[in-house]
Amino acid sequence: MRPKHTQHSIPTFPVYSCAFLNDRTFVLGGGGGAARSGIKNKLRLYDVAEDRSITQQHEFELEKGEDAPMSMAAHAETSSVVCGVNSPEDRLEKGFNENCRAYSVEDNQITSLRTKGTLSSGDLEEYQKVTVLSPDGSLLAVAGPHHLSLLSYPDLNLIADPIATEKEIYDAAFSPDSLIIATTHSLLVYSLPQSSSGTEKAKQKKGKGKSEKSSTSALSLIKTVDVPASTIGEGSTFRQIKINLSTPNIAYTVINTNPPRSRQKKTAPRQGFVLKWNTESWTIEKSKKVGEKGITCFDLSYDGRWLAYGSSELNIGLLDASTLSPLATILKAHEFPATVVKFNPSGNLVVSGSPDNSIRVVTIPAHISSGVGTFVFILAVVLVILAILVQLYLKA
Repeated sequence: MRPKHTQHSIPTFPVYSCAFLNDRTFVLGGGGGAARSGIKNKLRLYDVAEDRSITQQHEFELEKGEDAPMSMAAHAETSSVVCGVNSPEDRLEKGFNENCRAYSVEDNQITSLRTKGTLSSGDLEEYQKVTVLSPDGSLLAVAGPHHLSLLSYPDLNLIADPIATEKEIYDAAFSPDSLIIATTHSLLVYSLPQSSSGTEKAKQKKGKGKSEKSSTSALSLIKTVDVPASTIGEGSTFRQIKINLSTPNIAYTVINTNPPRSRQKKTAPRQGFVLKWNTESWTIEKSKKVGEKGITCFDLSYDGRWLAYGSSELNIGLLDASTLSPLATILKAHEFPATVVKFNPSGNLVVSGSPDNSIRVVTIPAHISSGVGTFVFILAVVLVILAILVQLYLKA
C-alpha cells in the first residue's frame, strides 16, 4: 500500500486537535496556547478536495488569554464540535474555568453554542486533555489530568458524579454499555446509566428545583485492567484507547514503554506498542511494536478497518486493525511529533497535525486489502499456478 499524501503549511498555527464533520469538512484547533507568544488561539474550518488540497472556510478567534483547543470531538448530526479551551489566567486563579466549549458549524461559519466548567482546581497547568463523544452522540466524556466528567450532549448537563483518579488520565472511550478510562497504569471500566434514565432523569430532577449536583449519582466501577507488564515490560503506561464501533467487544490501546534509568548500562529506547483486546474477557488478542520512541497520537477508522498513529520519530503510520499488520509508514511526516491523527467518516482520508504549523492529508486507496487478505490472495494464485503445472505435467 502506497498512499498518496500532501503536506500543508499553516503559518503561525500550531495544531493540537482536529475533528471531521463529514468526509470533506474538518475543524482544526490550535494556536500559541496560554503563553504570551503573540500567536492567537483559534478554531479553523476547512474543506478538503479529492486531490487533497484544502480550503479554509472560516476562522473563529478565541478570547485573549484563553488557551488553545487541546482536544476535540465532532457530532455530525448536529453539525457541532466540542473542545477543551481553558479560560484566561485571571479567571483560573479564581477557580473559574469554562473549559468545555460547544460550537455550531453552519453555512461555513463557526459560532459558540454553550460552555461548561468541569475543571475548578485553580491549577494553571490543568487543561481538558480528553474530549470524547459516545457513538450515539448523547454522552460526552471530558477530563483533565485526574478528574473526568460525564455530560449529556449537546446540553452539557452533568449526569453522573465526577470521577477522580489517582493516576493521570490520558484517554477515554465508550462502548454500548460502558465508559473506559485510560490512566497511565490501568484501564478503568465503568457501567453507563441506563439509556432511558441518565439525561432525562437529570432534566426532570433539575426541573423540580433541585441542583444539578443532587440529580447525579456515582458510576459503578466494574473492572480494572492493569498494564500488562509481563507482555510489554515494567514501567509501561497506557496512552490511548479506541473501541471498534462495528465490533464493540474489540478495543485497541496504545502503550509506551518507559524503561528505568540505569548508570551501569545504556537506557533502553522508549518504544510504542498497539494492543488489540477482547473486552468481554479483557485479554490481549494481538500486540505490535510500531515505534522506537513512543506513540504520540492514535485513531481508529469508523468502520473498524484501519488504525493510524503518529510517533515521536516524526512518522505517521497505518495498520490493519484486524491483524495489526503495517500498511504504510510516512517517514518524517512532520518536523515535530504529530499531536493528532484523525480519520474521516468513510475512512478514506487521514489528517495529521503538528505544532510545526502543518497538517498532512493522506489518501487511503479505495481497493486495498488487509495483510491477511493479501496473503490469502497470493496463496490462492500460487495454488492455481501449481495446479495448472501439475495438470500440464500429467498430460505430458
